[in-house]
Amino acid sequence: MPPAAPPTVDDILGLLRGVIDPELGGNVVDLGMVPSVTVGQDGHVLVSVKLTISGCPLRAQIKKDVETRVGAHPGVTKVKIDWGEMTPDERSAVMTKARWNAKENASDTAVPANTRVLAIASGKGGVGKSSVTVNLAAAIASRGFTVGVLDADIWGFSVPRLLGMSDRLEAQKVDGSDRPMIIPNERRIGPGTLKVVSTGFLVDEETALMWRGLMLTKAVEQFLNDVRWGQLDYLLIDMPPGTGDVQMGLARMLPRTDMLIVTTPALAAQKVAVRAADMARRSFLRVAGVVENMSSFICDHGERYELFGRGGGQELANTIGAELLAQIPLEAAVAAGGDSGAPVAIEGDGEAARAFRRLAERLVNETIPPIALAGCSARMLDSIELTLGRKPATTA
Repeated sequence: MPPAAPPTVDDILGLLRGVIDPELGGNVVDLGMVPSVTVGQDGHVLVSVKLTISGCPLRAQIKKDVETRVGAHPGVTKVKIDWGEMTPDERSAVMTKARWNAKENASDTAVPANTRVLAIASGKGGVGKSSVTVNLAAAIASRGFTVGVLDADIWGFSVPRLLGMSDRLEAQKVDGSDRPMIIPNERRIGPGTLKVVSTGFLVDEETALMWRGLMLTKAVEQFLNDVRWGQLDYLLIDMPPGTGDVQMGLARMLPRTDMLIVTTPALAAQKVAVRAADMARRSFLRVAGVVENMSSFICDHGERYELFGRGGGQELANTIGAELLAQIPLEAAVAAGGDSGAPVAIEGDGEAARAFRRLAERLVNETIPPIALAGCSARMLDSIELTLGRKPATTA
């Protein structure tokens, strides 16, 4: 395969719009934190980033996000960041823009700016995408995180059954607002919490939803706009098959989304999954990695059988330039856990359960770690209040 062509500056700016300053609630490009981008013919990319203050504790987070998103482009061979500090006038302009963005975009999404968003996609049905979503969400929550699960597969919803949840969604007026907000259904998972929204909580399980594309998009928009998610560490979105209206709407509303591609070892599944990755990159979403589901069947006697062939996950990862993050075996316990609403990732001790837990650990510790909010704005506020004598100085 010939090397990919270097990206354009516009390509890089599109990718950088997925890098969010979690305190200012906007992306670094639109906030004016990226004064320049240079792209060489050798694929070397230089990104200039200006921080609001020197020693900003969010620098490491922004650095990782810039390198990860820009480095995911197949034509990029090296990413370098040139750091700078804003002048007082620039800082004032950024804060003004952040306040304006907060006002103008308040209705766009109710997902907090410091929430990591991960869309689980496949391009086709039948690869166990929903099972991966539910088990991964449960495994992350079991580590003490608050995890939202949005079942965006409007036609083929299955998340409620997989989690053993059936209560109807309710809407309430909160925080003195006249506008009712949908309250997610919650389930405790050890020290963590799952907050779940699905059309399966609105209709009976056997009811067919015969909605066209526009209705599907509106439903997902409402789940993002009108759900009182509260504080979330992660939001996992179970995507429908294909690359249509729902996927495009998500990319528009949550450009900071990372995408996890699920496939099987079968060549047919791998070829279709390539299209999901292509859609993600054309929408400037980062592909966080690949999960090969049903990689092999393990019988009750411990024998392993490769029912769907081998190598599809690694082939897909190589094709799209992403990492193969996990290989999940096909076990009866996974299906049984889904039928009973007890995800194997938290209830089981077999190889599949361990694979889900390792995947959660890798995502949380390496691929998409949670965003800490000990940021620049908080330090700036402390400095102002100390100067005005409104609060006592604290010692470390």
